[in-house]
Amino acid sequence: MRLCFLAIAYLMTAPILLAKSSAPRSDSATVPVTLDHNRVIIDVYFPMADGTKIRVRAWIDPGDTELSMTESLSRKLGLRVSRDAPDKGKSQAPGELEVGTMKIGLGEIKEATALSQGSIAPGSSASIKLPASVLRNYDVVLDYVNREFTIARPGTTHFQGKAVEASIGRAGLIQLKCNIAGEQHTVSFDPGTSVSWLSGELISRWHKEHPHWPSMIGAVGPANLWGLPSEPSWQVLRIPEMQCGGFALTDGLAVPFTRDVLDWFQKRAGVPTVGLIGADVLMNFSVGVDYAHSSLYFKQLSKYAAPGIDVVGLCLRPEEDGHYSVIGVAEHDRTRSVPEVRKGDLLMTVDNARITGATMGQVWSLLSGSPGDLRTLGLVRDGKPISVKARVYRFLPLREIARKH
Repeated sequence: MRLCFLAIAYLMTAPILLAKSSAPRSDSATVPVTLDHNRVIIDVYFPMADGTKIRVRAWIDPGDTELSMTESLSRKLGLRVSRDAPDKGKSQAPGELEVGTMKIGLGEIKEATALSQGSIAPGSSASIKLPASVLRNYDVVLDYVNREFTIARPGTTHFQGKAVEASIGRAGLIQLKCNIAGEQHTVSFDPGTSVSWLSGELISRWHKEHPHWPSMIGAVGPANLWGLPSEPSWQVLRIPEMQCGGFALTDGLAVPFTRDVLDWFQKRAGVPTVGLIGADVLMNFSVGVDYAHSSLYFKQLSKYAAPGIDVVGLCLRPEEDGHYSVIGVAEHDRTRSVPEVRKGDLLMTVDNARITGATMGQVWSLLSGSPGDLRTLGLVRDGKPISVKARVYRFLPLREIARKH
């Protein structure tokens, strides 16, 4: 009787055991996205030795080749870390991570940059950056409208939208042939950057040749990338259209590359590119990247067009300690848009909401509004708190609006 019972029990449980042992490997995963300052941020998971998993925020950056992570994450994962500079070092690369139900192998990458700061960059919530050297092994879809990121094994994705031929190098960097202002240029496709970053010489020339294109001095809103010292003096240009492979990307913002920085990017890309196409022109699209077949797919899901950058006209720098420093004040109609604020002030609150430790996207959301709105800024100057009423202005209006005026 006991043998009969065991036989029946085995027959009942065998299919379950078989199902567990032969569970199909997930070939794709779609996960929610946080769009922070136009950057795609997702949750990823790392398996630990004790069988548990830890969740961290990851920045999807197809425009970079280097795997970067915080030193604290490296140590938490038990990876070897060596410090070769005060602010960064080298880390053994993790073997894998998980996006949704899918395991992403990192075995080809032996070493990562280990950053001593609390996140992958000041003003970001991410602890790791997933670059082209990881993404190139998969199919990828960035759905900006539905706020979703899909990663899949090559050949398993049914890409939708207009196909655009690309040139993709061994490191995974993507180049497009684009017509800008009637000129043919090679431009890198880099949705990891908030706005387009193009040759400063071209931006200056286009501004002179096309004076009706909206422009301004000083980086505000999404053009305020990292708080670089040069950002308050940047000439920011709105480009009506970039035709890439017969597909139009419209009303994008462009900030200037200096010659030496552009030379570095060209050397990295291996082609004479004039800069990078950033994420701000992709907000109405789902963008598929077929690395295996060197193609991009653009599917338009929305036709919304923001009338301009409606913000308080500050240029900010996120500091490593979580504070935000004012590095410049933009002009509106040739007048300082917030005359009471000075370079060097610390921005502490916006309408009583504390911003220390917030991301760039969160801070600029607080500084946004409708033209004419007032924001109460809590600042610290020379160690003393001050309060300033700052008006929201419309910067870089769309070309249709600019023509009316």
